Amino acid sequence: MKNNQVNLEVYNQMYLGKLGELTLKGSNVKVFEKQLLTNVKYALSGLPAKMWLSSGRLYIACKEECCAAVEYALDHLIGITGWAKVRCVEKTIDAIKAAVREEGLAAKASGAKSFKIDARREDKAFELNSYEIAIQAAGVLFDDNTLAVDVHHPDAVINVEVRDKCYVYCAQKKTCRGLPVGVSGKGLLLLSGGIDSPVAGYRMMRRGMKVDCIYFHSYPYTSEEAQKKVEDLAKIIGQFGVETYLNVIPFTQVQMHIKSHSPENYSTLMLRLCMMKCANLLAPRTGAQAIITGESLGQVASQTNENMACTESFAEYPLYRPLIGLDKEEIINTAEFLGTYPISILPYEDCCVLFSPRHPVLRAPVEEAKRIYDEMKIDELVQKAFDERKIIHFSIQDSIKEQFGQ
Repeated sequence: MKNNQVNLEVYNQMYLGKLGELTLKGSNVKVFEKQLLTNVKYALSGLPAKMWLSSGRLYIACKEECCAAVEYALDHLIGITGWAKVRCVEKTIDAIKAAVREEGLAAKASGAKSFKIDARREDKAFELNSYEIAIQAAGVLFDDNTLAVDVHHPDAVINVEVRDKCYVYCAQKKTCRGLPVGVSGKGLLLLSGGIDSPVAGYRMMRRGMKVDCIYFHSYPYTSEEAQKKVEDLAKIIGQFGVETYLNVIPFTQVQMHIKSHSPENYSTLMLRLCMMKCANLLAPRTGAQAIITGESLGQVASQTNENMACTESFAEYPLYRPLIGLDKEEIINTAEFLGTYPISILPYEDCCVLFSPRHPVLRAPVEEAKRIYDEMKIDELVQKAFDERKIIHFSIQDSIKEQFGQ
C-alpha cells in the first residue's frame, strides 16, 4: 500500500519504523518484509490503522485515538531498529520548513538548546539535494534564535526524509532490532519462574524464532502464585513474540518419584532429564523444531559441561542455549529491558529450587545418568503428566485490547 492510497485526513497520525538487519537479506528480503508486516498487522488487528512497507521503512497511518496502541506495538516489534511519530507533509521546501519549525519548537519545549538537520532525499526528482534541504530547513530555527546549531553534539536531531511525501521527525525511540518473529521456525522454551529463561526466549525471538513455552508445576509444593508468576512471564514473551502458548505440566508425581527412586545428589539432574523427555513429547505437537533453555555455563550445578551433556543426550531436537556465554549481569540487564526482572525475583520458588539436593552431582557421566534414569522406570509418569497439561494463550493483540480497550 502506498501513502497516496491512505486518506491522511482520516488517518491523521503517522509513524515511521526503520527496518534493521532484514534489509541485508538480498534476494529473499521480501520474505522477511512480509513477515514483519504480518506481525504488525496482527498486533493492530481491528484498529483504525493502515500499514505498509517501502524502501526500508515501515509506515503506519492511524487515527488519533489509537496512537497509544500503535506505540505499544512498535515498542514490542522485533525487526525494526527504532520508530518515530512523524509529520507527513507535501514535497515542497515551504512545507518542510514549516514542519521543521514545529519539531524545533517541540524540542525546545522539552529542554533542547541546540539542533542539527539530518536530511535524506530518496526522491532524486526533488529540486534540492540533501545538503540544500538541510541548509534551508535549518534556517527557520537558526535565524530567529529558536535553537543553536551544533552538528557534532546536538540536543535534538531533526530528520527530514523526502520520499513519496516528506516525513519530518525528531524524537526516535530505539527498539529490539533483530529479525521478524516467524522467519526462523519455532522453538519450545523451558520456562521457569527465574530470570534466565525469559531472556533466552527473547534472544531466540530476536533471531526470528517463534516461541512456545513449557512450564513444570508441582502443586502443592509450588504455589498457585508461582504459576501466576510464570504466566506473567509468558505474557511478556507473547508481547514481544507476537503470540505464545504456555503449556503447564503437572509434575508433582514425577518429582516425588525422583525423590524416592534417585540418588539424592542426582535428583536435580534426573528432573532435568524428565523435563527434556516431556519437551520431546510436546515439540511435535506445537510444530517446534528446537528446544530452548536458559542455561549459562557454570552458573549452577546442573549447568556444568558434563551435566549439560547429560541433558543434551536426552534431547531429540536441536537444543539451543542462547545464554551459554553470558554472565548474570548481562542477563539481568536484558531482563530489566524486557520487564521480566521484577516478576522473576518475586519470592515464589519453582520446582527446581524446592527439590534441590544439598550436594548435587557436578560432573555426571552420561552413561551413569542414563543408567539411573532407566532404573527409575519413570517414563509412564512423564507421559501421564504430559497428557494432563493445561494450555494458555498469550498475544500482543490481547495485551493491546486489555490495556487500551481497543
